[in-house]
Amino acid sequence: MTKAQGAALVAHSLTVGYRDHVVLDGLDLSIAAGRITALCGPNGCGKSTLLRTLVGLQPALSGSVDVNGVPLASHSRRVLARTLTMLAQFNQIPAGLTVRELVAYGRYAHGRWLRGLTRADHEAIDEALVTSGLADDAARDVGALSGGERQRAWIAMALAQQAPIVLLDEPTTYLDIHHQLDILHELRRLSRKRGLTIVWVLHDLNQAAAYSDEIVLMRAGRIVAQGSPDAMLDPPHLHDTFSVRMLKIAHPQTGRPMCIPAYEGDASTTGSATLYGEAMSKDFAA
Repeated sequence: MTKAQGAALVAHSLTVGYRDHVVLDGLDLSIAAGRITALCGPNGCGKSTLLRTLVGLQPALSGSVDVNGVPLASHSRRVLARTLTMLAQFNQIPAGLTVRELVAYGRYAHGRWLRGLTRADHEAIDEALVTSGLADDAARDVGALSGGERQRAWIAMALAQQAPIVLLDEPTTYLDIHHQLDILHELRRLSRKRGLTIVWVLHDLNQAAAYSDEIVLMRAGRIVAQGSPDAMLDPPHLHDTFSVRMLKIAHPQTGRPMCIPAYEGDASTTGSATLYGEAMSKDFAA
């Protein structure tokens, strides 16, 4: 897949590596504009490298990336900063900054620092703080935050940039289940409200299915499959990606697709959730 109508990001035959190690191997990918796409796959399969290459932080050995139909290399740094924002998996903690000051760095792409922050800047910062659940912590020192609070502060900074394309590398890292769901819900709401294109790396397949429009399954620097959550949670696709036998079930309330590990004592690859639950109960009782 090298070209798609309405694509925000397109990778053409992308090969990326570090020294003698190839991480992405001739990868073709199209990310639909205005939709949420989850990248899922085993550790080390190239998800983070792909995000970094899509935003121009990691050079490709061969191939190319288009942003809104224009080659990435043709965009100026200022235009890219207003078009793309990325939250990396690991970030250095700045010393002596309040949460609000950190989030304000997200407005740097709009180039008004010499004149000070405008009303629009402050409104964007306020909205980002509310979305991330940190409105009451704006005056706190970033260094005094817990790991989960720091993660939400970084997410707020990315959102304050108000770029139409947002890439997030494991945004739920360090967050408890309550804040994981809050952040995923709010990001989905913003995507619908503003037409944001969101690409996020998620390890929880059920969260990816619940909050994404499309899932890309990756393994060893290649795309295994790409499609709707319902299609991507099929056991054969998951086995090809993770080498783990899974069962696909429907959520009892919403009917949305979910997956659980298959009980290894069952030779069938299409066993029921009831069988899995019964088997697990026996295991715990033993």
